[in-house]
Amino acid sequence: MENIAGKKSSLTWAVHISVVLLVALWVFPTFGLLVSSFRSGDQISTSGWWRALSTQEQQMPAIRVEGDEAAKDGGFAIEGKLFEGSGTVSRWGTSSKEPTAFAAGEVATLPTGETLTVQADGSYVLGSTKSMADLRLPRVFVTASTPPEFTLNNYDTILFKPAAGQSVGKAFLNTMTVAIPATIIPILIAAFAAYALAWMDFPGRALLVAFVVGLLVVPLQLALIPLLQLHNAIGIGKGYLGIWLAHTGFGLPLAIYLLRNYMVGLPKDIIENAKVDGASDFQIFTKIILPLSFPALASFAIFQFLWTWNDLLVALVFLGTGDDQLVLTGSLVNLMGSRGGDWEILSGSAFVSIAVPLCVFFGLQRFLVRGLLSGSVK
Repeated sequence: MENIAGKKSSLTWAVHISVVLLVALWVFPTFGLLVSSFRSGDQISTSGWWRALSTQEQQMPAIRVEGDEAAKDGGFAIEGKLFEGSGTVSRWGTSSKEPTAFAAGEVATLPTGETLTVQADGSYVLGSTKSMADLRLPRVFVTASTPPEFTLNNYDTILFKPAAGQSVGKAFLNTMTVAIPATIIPILIAAFAAYALAWMDFPGRALLVAFVVGLLVVPLQLALIPLLQLHNAIGIGKGYLGIWLAHTGFGLPLAIYLLRNYMVGLPKDIIENAKVDGASDFQIFTKIILPLSFPALASFAIFQFLWTWNDLLVALVFLGTGDDQLVLTGSLVNLMGSRGGDWEILSGSAFVSIAVPLCVFFGLQRFLVRGLLSGSVK
């Protein structure tokens, strides 16, 4: 009785829980990356993104007292402020061994005889009975509570201000220049080839289908160097044309296989009726097959765009490593090597790199399942 048609399986709850867990495992890190991309580097390094809306208490790097001395109360004093902003000092100290020795407002006597007072708002007064012109001013270690801080400066730096010679904005445009043609070109070629293999009779068609299936298992790494040598021999060399052709060649087997399987499942009567009415193969392809094959075309477009957008190896081989040729993935690798401590730059750059693929996927995802499952049932 458990397998009666229409009755829900007892494991339905397990499926639902698994789906929720998988979605959570994907959504939470992505949302955390988005939140971190708007936070300052200090807040990222001292607290997790889930505490972005709460007040943070952090120990700031050592700040050296500076300023011009002025006569005050029969002695000399240097006044100033340790930091800008709305932070509140809770503890402070003059030694790295005791960074929280004093509370805000307390007076500390330095080993050289001067007195130092740090208030809650970060303002300080360094006093002495004699001139401090030749004195090495002390450092102050501050533990302060800072309110939540969100900024667009991270994205301004990433997109418009080259960091350490690496412009993420330029790399973003390079990646768009690579990914869009490398997605459209194989779709156009594969659509024609898939129609021919699905509906046109010619000798060797079955062998061609088997050859396409065999190409699916060939590692692209084996073809990189021979293909680059071929490009150099015919005068293409490294450049956008070369990487477009490379991505087209590597993507065509999957595209032809996916589109051919979809087109074979289309109703045969529609095509036969069109031929009876005098339509040519080109007219049938453009006016009947292409509109009906849009789900499959969209499915392959998602796969191809995600692959070309996230690609690094093919881009390094066929495009280059210069600042004018570097793609987004290569720029992120360089940022991780040269600016590994700038967490706000890395988080912002990483979110920029996934923002466009997310938009493409969610924009076309309704066609994905239709395109992949088409032809599985009659």
